[in-house]
Amino acid sequence: MNISISSLEKKHFPVMLDEVIKICDPVKNHKTFLDCTFGGGGYSKALLKFPKSRVIALDRDVSAKDRAKELERNNPNRFKFYNEKFSNFEKVLSGNDKIDVVIFDLGLSMFQLQDDKRGFSFKSKSKIDMQMGLSELSAEKVINELDEKKLKSILKLLGEEAEAGIIAKNIIKARNLNQITTVPELVKIIEKSKKKNYNKKINVCTKTFQALRIFVNKEISELINALIKAAKFLKKDGKIIVISFHSLEDKIIKFFFKHYASNKSNPSRYLPNANNSKSHSLFDTYHNDFLTPTNEEIKINPSSRSAKLRYATRSAEPFFYPESIEKKFEKYLKIEEFYA
Repeated sequence: MNISISSLEKKHFPVMLDEVIKICDPVKNHKTFLDCTFGGGGYSKALLKFPKSRVIALDRDVSAKDRAKELERNNPNRFKFYNEKFSNFEKVLSGNDKIDVVIFDLGLSMFQLQDDKRGFSFKSKSKIDMQMGLSELSAEKVINELDEKKLKSILKLLGEEAEAGIIAKNIIKARNLNQITTVPELVKIIEKSKKKNYNKKINVCTKTFQALRIFVNKEISELINALIKAAKFLKKDGKIIVISFHSLEDKIIKFFFKHYASNKSNPSRYLPNANNSKSHSLFDTYHNDFLTPTNEEIKINPSSRSAKLRYATRSAEPFFYPESIEKKFEKYLKIEEFYA
């Protein structure tokens, strides 16, 4: 099944749309879908083309509210949008809501990247902002107020930036002269800090910008909390679909699906099952498979090239709180406490 994208939608491509719709299987029965990252509305629009579908959509970016208005007008009984973080999605569910599929597209939308005032792109000429919405601080505040050690930790762990130390050191030097306020100023510091033999296929600013964006928006705790709640509110045989764009996100998703699957191996027969003492699982058998965009999609939408789609199916076992995922990624979660 190929879902066509109208010319009006081509400003923002829903990544792996056909694959997502196939997994959702909206043809069968009446289903309720939770679109946790509405963005340009690509997944919601496609799902609403099936008359038995009902969609609850969220986005922390207030600008998405305007893009959702037409869908609400045209589908008053089948679509509802909320300006809310996806880690809080339980706030928008009613007691009658039984979720069949939860969808997360973790990439920035083109609306955010192309808005110069948001400061997400290293091509921006505006202030260093990077707030996705409902955020407590900006990237400008981070680079001008945190000490060198904390800046290095953010860049190294959240951006996997090999030269985090020298970049952090040069940020401190620069801000001691004048406050760093614009994207071009930060770009200049990063370019000065990087070795000359860097990989030219990837812009030298990519990892630093990624790290700052993740920190500003607390994306690690947002993702972990949302995955846990998705497992809690899904029906039996319901699915969690996650599209990620960098390795840290993918590590979290992979661990969660694999570690809490029914086929997770026990490291020792002398130890209790790692899931919990009652041998419960949150998901059915998981084989660590993932999907990537086709070459055709990458040609149309080059920004999809790094995307990975993973999904897991909810088991019939009762929900239990998966504490080990927080322990596994504790060092990343602690970074978010720099401004707690």
